[in-house]
Amino acid sequence: MSSDKPTPRGTSAHQPDLNWSQVRETVLMLELAAVQIEAAMKDSNASVEVLTHSFTSMASFMQMISATVSTLPDDGEVGEAKRNLGGVSEHVSGMVHQAIIAFQFYDKLVQRLAHVGLSLGELSDLVGDTGRLFNPGEWVGLQQRIKTKYTTAEEVAMFDAVMQGVPVHEAVDKFIADMKGKTDDIELF
Repeated sequence: MSSDKPTPRGTSAHQPDLNWSQVRETVLMLELAAVQIEAAMKDSNASVEVLTHSFTSMASFMQMISATVSTLPDDGEVGEAKRNLGGVSEHVSGMVHQAIIAFQFYDKLVQRLAHVGLSLGELSDLVGDTGRLFNPGEWVGLQQRIKTKYTTAEEVAMFDAVMQGVPVHEAVDKFIADMKGKTDDIELF
């Protein structure tokens, strides 16, 4: 006799019954982690979009200020003010430029977190499906799908190292060291 009663979605770890399953508890925690990542990214994206727009507008205004200052005469008090404003304008433009680069790094972070969230979701689906859970081919497929989401050679190398048995913390430390100071793939606008 089959039951049409759906499998409970929430935890039953505090009061386990005959249907209690560590797999279901694992799936629940994976789903929660994935959704928390997604929610945090949505919360921060709105603020970062405002900041990005503000800083790109500031960069445009700084160019206008610099262009206007350059039309001032070089002599007398106006010339001294021109030199002071030119120096300050150049300094502020540099700061705005650095802020824009930081926002681009943030964008890469958000993309990586989105990939982690999707990977957690796929892992949750696999673990929650007993027809797939014990099939090594399903795990290989999941690993390949996760690997294809990586966008840099360093990320792929980190993934491959972990798959080959390198401790996760060691592989991540090497990834961080490899990425430190790397800015050649950041597009400036």
